[in-house]
Amino acid sequence: MLFLHIAIAFTSLGYAAYVFFAPSATKLYATYGLTVLTLATGTYLVISKPAHLLQSCTMGLVYLGLILTATALTRHKLARG
Repeated sequence: MLFLHIAIAFTSLGYAAYVFFAPSATKLYATYGLTVLTLATGTYLVISKPAHLLQSCTMGLVYLGLILTATALTRHKLARG
């Protein structure tokens, strides 16, 4: 499960970067889906192995900050035209 979580997270970061340079509403929705999937698998891992909670939450916040920034910038690009 950890490998799947990491693969989804890196895929979503790469895809968010791609969508920033080639924005479209459909691609943005795919970014949302990958983000939710990453958060869901991360939540599962934290619940199943709570010993690494602080490290997991810190990395999760960094990930979420990067994704939210990329998504907001992409939405702004789409709104401008």
